[in-house]
Amino acid sequence: MAKPKVVTFNSASLDGRVAASRDRLLLWGDERWQAMGESEEAYRWLRSLHQPQASLEGSGSLVRDEDEPAPLPPVEGDASHLYEDYLPESVTGRPGHRGWFTCVDGRGRVRNWIKDGAFFGEEWQGWHSLILVCRATPAPYLAYLRREAIPYLVAGDERVDLALALEKLGSSLGVTTLLSTAGSRMNGALLRAGLVDEVNVELLPGVVGGMDTPSLFDSPALGPEENPARLELMSALVQSGGQVWLRYRTVS
Repeated sequence: MAKPKVVTFNSASLDGRVAASRDRLLLWGDERWQAMGESEEAYRWLRSLHQPQASLEGSGSLVRDEDEPAPLPPVEGDASHLYEDYLPESVTGRPGHRGWFTCVDGRGRVRNWIKDGAFFGEEWQGWHSLILVCRATPAPYLAYLRREAIPYLVAGDERVDLALALEKLGSSLGVTTLLSTAGSRMNGALLRAGLVDEVNVELLPGVVGGMDTPSLFDSPALGPEENPARLELMSALVQSGGQVWLRYRTVS
């Protein structure tokens, strides 16, 4: 099965920042960011258009780099079985399944997962968490996910292989479209790897500044033989609140 179609969506200030500061996580709210008039219209329209079966976040959307995760019990004995994909029938075959909250967490940093989308309201009923890990992910973390009946896919050795992870989402779980609202580093990695099909940016009427404030598509500098990712404009829409929604397709 071909990789799922990957669509990215981010809100950004006019100077391309995706957060008000590096120490704040937008997923848990920031009144300074909301003051710029962020709208959910574009995001809801994209979900309606593409009908994604999976969303994507990086662990950096949920925990800060400086946060120290709570320790987990060590794994006794042979841990090799933990490095096999974990897709329990109790979750994958549950009635009313609609989609996956997918998160890349190769370092095993996130705790206290909200597993069931019903927590977020009727709109997310039938969605469930699924974690993308790798063979370098600590065994105690994989054991923790199994105890919590949180499915995971193993892709890559030292870090999560995004191309392989997408392939597994398609072949193992039938995902044909994924909508990524991940942070700058994750979407930057997807774009640099040539895995993105459509880019959506909602520019907000405000300027944040800050030398180390997260920005759109953070990724390593281009090498001497590398070219910028090329995009072709599909549409541009000025919204009533002053937001400008830019929609692009990637060009091979």
